[in-house]
Amino acid sequence: MFENLSQKLETVFKRLRGQGRITEANVAETLREVRRVLLDADVNYKVAKQFIDDVQKRAVGSEVLNSITPGQLIIKIIYDEVVKLLGTSKAEIHTAPAPPTVILVAGLQGSGKTTFAAKLARYLKGKGSMPLMVAADIRRPAAIDQLEMLGKQLEVPVYADRAKDALAIAVDSIDFARRNIRDTVIIDTAGRLHIDEEMMQEVAAIKKRSRPHEILFVVDAMTGQDAVNTAKAFHDRLDFDGVVLTKLDGDSRGGAALSIRSVVQKPIKFIGVGEKLDALEPFYPERIASRILGMGDIVTLVEKAQEQFDEEKAVKLEEKLRKAQFTLEDFLDQLREVKKMGPLSQVMGMLPGMNRVPADVQVDDKALVRIEAMIQSMTSEERVRPSIINGSRRRRIAMGSGTTVQEVNRLLKQFEEMQRMMKRLSKGSMKRALQGMRLPAR
Repeated sequence: MFENLSQKLETVFKRLRGQGRITEANVAETLREVRRVLLDADVNYKVAKQFIDDVQKRAVGSEVLNSITPGQLIIKIIYDEVVKLLGTSKAEIHTAPAPPTVILVAGLQGSGKTTFAAKLARYLKGKGSMPLMVAADIRRPAAIDQLEMLGKQLEVPVYADRAKDALAIAVDSIDFARRNIRDTVIIDTAGRLHIDEEMMQEVAAIKKRSRPHEILFVVDAMTGQDAVNTAKAFHDRLDFDGVVLTKLDGDSRGGAALSIRSVVQKPIKFIGVGEKLDALEPFYPERIASRILGMGDIVTLVEKAQEQFDEEKAVKLEEKLRKAQFTLEDFLDQLREVKKMGPLSQVMGMLPGMNRVPADVQVDDKALVRIEAMIQSMTSEERVRPSIINGSRRRRIAMGSGTTVQEVNRLLKQFEEMQRMMKRLSKGSMKRALQGMRLPAR
């Protein structure tokens, strides 16, 4: 997410940090470079200009230029302005005083609108809500089938009626929700390949009759400046409450995220960070600003870890670590917990300083799959006592996991080094190490 933008900004900041003395001239030069990076990222040119002007006003003050660490202060100013650009604070979904809360989902075809409706249902269900998804997209032939399939996966009911028009479906779904004790109604409306009057009239009519408490506009972040233009056109007709940026895990340059709020004056509320139904995150401006500027996002990383955190397993693991009894079986369990947190590249992207890693260095999720396959190809005894794995056993493990003997050797050597380290820790410093690693209670 934002890797390209983040790495380019890091190059600019590196030069800034290397300056022996900060003057108005090199501040201006730095900000020209930042402006160029923003425009390359497809940020709206008016937004980029206003951003640079705001930073410059704060950056040329005497308290900055005469500071001991002026470079760091300017970076802090840029961070503050990015947060302001993104919305300052997390924006919540509006809810009804009495259920059901009606959420209208709108957007162009191909933006990930239907999948977002399902992701939102999963997210709200995890918060204790009882959502109902509504298949009001009767234009795209597979839209109803797709939503019904996603509903089955999530065990969330879907209201659909192929004999009715979209307006009737949307209106009738609210009565259906009341009768079936559903506290949230998520209406998936029709999209088009481009904005047209017929689509706008239909979604405006659904808004008028269903009287939603929240209207969310879903937009593909990979479309860059087009996403901003589309958002403005929809907002002029719908006056939506918030934006959802999808496909931020793809080759997104970041321009839509940095421009859209300033242009439509509505907050970004969610971001899609993958294809799976759990790949949806609430939008926290300060956390995204940290990721863009290479400061990481430890808070989100900890939250993702806590979602997979099994306290009972952790206690048992702590006991094994203390006694230096950590086995390949335990290693496999921990590997699976990490995989649940999402693609490794996303997890790594939340660590501070990852924007300084060269762009051509790839984080290979398949490496985890190969490690898992190798351990699964071992017998129970081999996982507990890897020292018995001789040459013939290594060949069998390699053949069974579709890997090479060299890869098996590398895994065993790394695990042996890990065990040695844990033995050293168990002799006094293990407790302190575990206390430092332990996640805060939920």
